[in-house]
Amino acid sequence: MRALQLVAPSTLAVVDLPLPSPGPGEVRLRVKACGICGSDLHGMDGSSGRRIPPLVMGHEASGVIDAAGEGVTAWKPGDRVTFDSTVWCGECGYCREGRVNLCDSRQVVGVACAEFRRDGAFAEYVTVPQRILHRLPDALSFEEAAFAEPVGVALHAVRRAGEVGGTTVLVVGAGLIGLLVIQALKRAGAARVIAVDLDEGRLKLACELGADEAIVSGSAPVPEVDVAMEVVGAAPTVDLAIRSVRKGGRVVLVGNLSPSVPLPLQAVVTRELDVLGTCAIAGEYPEALEAIASGAIRVRPLISASVGLEDGVGAFVKAKATGALKVLITSGS
Repeated sequence: MRALQLVAPSTLAVVDLPLPSPGPGEVRLRVKACGICGSDLHGMDGSSGRRIPPLVMGHEASGVIDAAGEGVTAWKPGDRVTFDSTVWCGECGYCREGRVNLCDSRQVVGVACAEFRRDGAFAEYVTVPQRILHRLPDALSFEEAAFAEPVGVALHAVRRAGEVGGTTVLVVGAGLIGLLVIQALKRAGAARVIAVDLDEGRLKLACELGADEAIVSGSAPVPEVDVAMEVVGAAPTVDLAIRSVRKGGRVVLVGNLSPSVPLPLQAVVTRELDVLGTCAIAGEYPEALEAIASGAIRVRPLISASVGLEDGVGAFVKAKATGALKVLITSGS
């Protein structure tokens, strides 16, 4: 099969690889669409330690089941599906609690690190366990379905924020996840959503997708809010999020661009803030697919480009150089 492989740090190539065979409890998918994630762009140079070559990346995907391994009974060839980016065990304490994103044996599709290696979906075919599959609504396109993973991330982040109905929420960062978080907040009943970013074009799109106000970072004071969602993961934006929240308010840290940042500890302690982390997805895939299919969360305005697998190297170059929101690698066959 043809695949876009990370062959060395920061070096991609379209190569021929053996066709994978589904093992017991697994299915093989003919990949129809797979989105380039920011974690792929940031991690492919080896700096994160989670994209160790040779590796086929790609975890935001949709496709059609092509073959089923031994013991697969709920799925059959021809089924249109997407899959959880997290491969969870289903047996540890976290999985039994429904917190599959914290699974003790957690693997991520398209990631290779010291603990595990699992090829992803920038390829004609990929194999995944049947337990992480989700069926696509009939009317949902493969391109839209490839957004189930980032939409699930946004829904999980808003869920971590607790009750947001009637509140004023600040979203710091209007990149792809930030724009999805804005929509998820409005869907959850937030009364006022304020977007902050350095990019005026992204702020304009934020307002088109539901933000009530947009502020170019540093151009004006940020009003006091009930909840702040930090969707960058850098020292200045974490600081802004924490200092913008009212006493007793909540801060949800979504972004993790930097592995560590300074924390304005006194502001957190003396104003008794709740500071919450959020990681990946814990059961929000069906809700994500429904939200996309119904139009409650719009993803088509976020597609910057769609290219074939053979043009995948150039797609990565474009995504990294232009800061594109979402570039999809697709197959029409």
